[in-house]
Amino acid sequence: MGTIAVHEFITLDGVYENPSWTFEYGFDPKMGETLGAITSAAKAILLGRTTFEMFAPAWSTRTVEDDPGAPFFNDTMKYVVATREPEVEWANSTWLGAYDPDVIRKLKDEIDGTIYISGSGTLVRALLDAGLVDDLHLFVYPLALGKGERLWSDGVDATELALKEHEVYDNGVVHLDYGPAQA
Repeated sequence: MGTIAVHEFITLDGVYENPSWTFEYGFDPKMGETLGAITSAAKAILLGRTTFEMFAPAWSTRTVEDDPGAPFFNDTMKYVVATREPEVEWANSTWLGAYDPDVIRKLKDEIDGTIYISGSGTLVRALLDAGLVDDLHLFVYPLALGKGERLWSDGVDATELALKEHEVYDNGVVHLDYGPAQA
């Protein structure tokens, strides 16, 4: 049975939208090691349509010489959750249709390994609500934007999590790995 590991770049006030605000902090090599460990365990990628449509043109033409993560994103099977079919194509991609937690449970049953998610906030919120996220990797930047789409929006039910690991990087970013809270 597979597990779902989510990776998000996020501000102190929960904003994950358009993480161009991360650039001024640089990319600590230890962050790359952490992300490499997360993706190296992955056998599949699960994305919402918007993130898929942003990632496809950005990654599909990259090579390992451009970015060491290119083979992972291009060669790994990608599953897209969306009410309508994505408007871009990317090798090794399958459209699953509209969000259905039973479809995701079936995918977890079929994949022996980690299913990796990056971004895809709407999908991640639904998966958290359904208790389908096994690892929530938050890379928290020392910044509060005060505006922008937040991972947890107002009016959602409480989400209880348990801290599994944490790291602090030299650029001020903190990695928090949360899993489901034990009942």
